[in-house]
Amino acid sequence: MKTKRIAGLMIVMMFLLTASLALAGPGKWGGRGSGGWGMGTPYQGMYNPANLETFSGEVIGLEQTVPMKRMNQGIALVVKTEKETVTVHLGPSWYLERLDTKIGKGDKVEIKGARTTIAGKPVVLAAEVKKGDNVLVLRDASGVPVWAGWGWRR
Repeated sequence: MKTKRIAGLMIVMMFLLTASLALAGPGKWGGRGSGGWGMGTPYQGMYNPANLETFSGEVIGLEQTVPMKRMNQGIALVVKTEKETVTVHLGPSWYLERLDTKIGKGDKVEIKGARTTIAGKPVVLAAEVKKGDNVLVLRDASGVPVWAGWGWRR
């Protein structure tokens, strides 16, 4: 009788351990903690450094965005230029919310980024955002996001 209880308890423990590992694992895309924003993800694959352009405008809105399935929430700017209104994806909320640089509605900005289309809508994936003398660098010259491996640098 005691052996059956121990065996049953061990089975339950193994189930709980397996379930917790499955839920805490790195997920399908982007590795530990990236929430789909990291290297090797479909989202990152849409960034092409060869398509970089620079434009200026006024921030007319900030949006929370989940660009693709299986991604965590990110932050985007809505920027009005002389020619158009553009949605500019900055990066994951968990990274941007920890930065000192804040960008808000009414700010004049200069954006350096690559245009692409997500879910049939045109967007710019930002590499840099310049506000006054401050430059928020989001990707390096080859397109690697600054938050890739961010947790390891502490």
